Amino acid sequence: MPKSLSALIIAKDEERDLPGCLESLDGLADEIVVLVDAATTDRTAEIAKAAGAKVERRAFDDYARQRQAALDLCTKDWVLWIDADERLDRGLHAAIETSLERPAADAYPIPFDVVFLGRTLRWGGYGHEKHVRLFRREKARFVGGQLHEGLSVDGTVGRPLAGRMMHEPYKSLSEYLSKLDRYTTLAARKKWDAGARFRPWHHLVLPGQLARRLLFQLAFLDGFAGVSLAVLAGFHHWLKYAKLKEMEDSLK
Repeated sequence: MPKSLSALIIAKDEERDLPGCLESLDGLADEIVVLVDAATTDRTAEIAKAAGAKVERRAFDDYARQRQAALDLCTKDWVLWIDADERLDRGLHAAIETSLERPAADAYPIPFDVVFLGRTLRWGGYGHEKHVRLFRREKARFVGGQLHEGLSVDGTVGRPLAGRMMHEPYKSLSEYLSKLDRYTTLAARKKWDAGARFRPWHHLVLPGQLARRLLFQLAFLDGFAGVSLAVLAGFHHWLKYAKLKEMEDSLK
């Protein structure tokens, strides 16, 4: 018998994207767990409940704890970690089913397609993303704290699965900018808590990121979308260090 599967989602104000995510899970997950940020103001919880998901609310503290709290609500043998702005293609759907019939490892990486401004990116560091997203429930836990959380797997990690996970984190430039402040604040706080402090050479992060993405990772080959994201990513990296300096100055 194939092993049973929980799909794990954390969400805040995701009424736009959640339906497509849930639709891509149709026929695959035996259980869908949606942990809703207590600060959510839209219909995220109602949409999840209508789809038959197990829904709980929790005040957000950091990403690793939020995802671990969601994992603690899962009850099936295996867990698929997916976000509301992500979708499984049919090839990945089939690959997960096959892997669960005869598991050869305790966790599996999944290849990603990153979509920005309507274009699937192939350059700029985004064309070959793979992340461990399918794992035995009792063999993994979330680590990483405020931002850039990940999985610690107590077991073997297999070869990447066939198929793709489509990730469209921002549908427009405005949406990117609207999320920029929150993400850079979390990143700066994480660095501060780790003991990092601003140094003058951090101003070089922006041109350094641009050179790396545009010249060495060939982001310009993805046209306007690739160049735009390279510029925004460079600014993102600089801004988190600028906020680190702001935190330092506030204590003087």
